[in-house]
Amino acid sequence: MEGVALSNSMISPYSGDLFHETPLMLRFLDFATRAFPNAVNYLFVFVDMLSAIVLMKIGNLFARYLLQKQVNDIQRVSTKAEKIIIRKASVEDLHLYLAAAHLFNPYSVAVCLGKSTAVFNNLAIYFSFLFLLQGNELVCLFSIAMATYQSLYPLTLLAPVALYFYTVRNPKKVNSLSPDAVNSYVRTTVLGLLSITGLVAISYILEGSTKFLYSTYGFVLSVPDLTPNLGVFWYFFTEMFEHFRTFFICVFQIHAFIYVVPLSIRLRDHPVFLMYILVVLMSIFKSYPSYADVALLTSLLPLWKHTFSYMRNKFVVTNMFVCCAVFGPILYHLWIYAGSANANFYFSIALAFSSAEVFLATDLLFAYLRREFDLKHGIEQKLENGKTAQVTLE
Repeated sequence: MEGVALSNSMISPYSGDLFHETPLMLRFLDFATRAFPNAVNYLFVFVDMLSAIVLMKIGNLFARYLLQKQVNDIQRVSTKAEKIIIRKASVEDLHLYLAAAHLFNPYSVAVCLGKSTAVFNNLAIYFSFLFLLQGNELVCLFSIAMATYQSLYPLTLLAPVALYFYTVRNPKKVNSLSPDAVNSYVRTTVLGLLSITGLVAISYILEGSTKFLYSTYGFVLSVPDLTPNLGVFWYFFTEMFEHFRTFFICVFQIHAFIYVVPLSIRLRDHPVFLMYILVVLMSIFKSYPSYADVALLTSLLPLWKHTFSYMRNKFVVTNMFVCCAVFGPILYHLWIYAGSANANFYFSIALAFSSAEVFLATDLLFAYLRREFDLKHGIEQKLENGKTAQVTLE
């Protein structure tokens, strides 16, 4: 609303340090407030419901994807892994789980009630999953471009999309580092970057200057605003000596991108799972995380319910999320409003919340890889003396 008011007063909203939304979103919301001055609230409800519908379609498509992938890999499945093979009946209700995880998710509800523009960013990422599973490369890349244009970090999703569409175009080829594979990766990446560049160019034409670049992407990368949030950036840089700031900004920001390469190598045969893991890492390592990021990762979590039996820390992670959701607002109030606490109180909860997300990512990654191991080698491993072997992760 601040940006719309400044824009209507013929003042560039990017001339100060209060507005950090993108030019296209500014103009879209300006149009919405003019066309429906008394019904803007319903716009966010509509986007929230549209997200639920998209998630239901993702559930149906992903169920088919799982079953088809299982058929394609049937020769590598052990005869002793029958108990963990996915049945059609076990995934036919997947779309309902996804819709419920979104509609009854307290974080999703909070984002909608708060009228956060992050709902549009989440919708773009949901669309990227949808069109990925539909095999529509161009629209999938445009969805990722829209999400990247909004919040920068979804740029990492180009890696799993490139891997996925190479396997779609070459289902019988297994060499992911062949010249054909590299050409396919480069082609997909270039198309995605061109889409992002096009959106930025349109913004430049509309604004007539490049001021918006620092107010949007520069703001995200340089982290000038240290207002407390769900992340850990604000506390560290509040305590940081100024002459170390640039170095540690680079160290912190690189975490959001550096894991793309090793994870892409390890999960090159599982691009959809890789895409989800990168979504979780975005919510952990971005400079200004919010409830919307948590809503995104929890809404997509039921996609992997077939691996939940392998997770070792479900109880711990669930309780960490619940405790942080309860105590976070309380300690924030005690610190900011009541004045009876200090920054360490709230930071402890923010750190615990980030740790819960890390535990969720690592536990889910372990569960997925362990299930893949059991599919290949069987559920029960025997030693030479006939005793049951214990499988360890190295």
